[in-house]
Amino acid sequence: MEVNVLMIDDHKLIIEGYKSILSFNPYGYEIKTEQALSCESAYDIITNTTDHFDLVTIDYTMPAYPEKGIQNGSDLIPIIKRHLPNSKIMMLTTHSESLLLFNILKNHDPDGFLVKSDFDAFDFTEAFHTVLQGKQYHSSTIKHLNKQLEEKVKLLDFYNRQIILLLNRGIKTKNLPEYLHLSKSAVDKRKAFIKEFFDIEKGNDEDILREARKQGFI
Repeated sequence: MEVNVLMIDDHKLIIEGYKSILSFNPYGYEIKTEQALSCESAYDIITNTTDHFDLVTIDYTMPAYPEKGIQNGSDLIPIIKRHLPNSKIMMLTTHSESLLLFNILKNHDPDGFLVKSDFDAFDFTEAFHTVLQGKQYHSSTIKHLNKQLEEKVKLLDFYNRQIILLLNRGIKTKNLPEYLHLSKSAVDKRKAFIKEFFDIEKGNDEDILREARKQGFI
């Protein structure tokens, strides 16, 4: 059975590794691949291709395409769903921060979602096969997202979760409005809510991050 795969990753060696693993699959798949090494090249392929892709693998950390508002691999998922509605999607990431993983699950829900430290060649092949069969595949980190954390995260809306993630990336409070498209007063109100959520009476950004780490949010 021939399977057409679009592999989106900014490291050619990683793509070659995936291709090598899948070439020895036990399911009789004949793998035909096309590759994209940036969000821009992936966008061009996705929106202009006349080919059918059975599956698209996407690395989360990719060179951005700011002209189209694409900052990482997960931003490509809704574009794939719109232009290639019959393609299965498998997201791969080295990140293990609970908030980031939760956001990808909540906002994009890819057919396959794997943290790279979780899997070996066998697991990757099984994930590939499972997704092609129309089933969902989550690697162990995704499966074991703390249920209590999921319930607690739901109390923090998208913008509040983004504030925590941006602070963790080293973005200063004064620069948050340009990342979130919110006013400074709106950001300040949200930070006040976050401090109350973490039961921080007084403190700075590092106190927010320290408590977020302690409770498993990042």
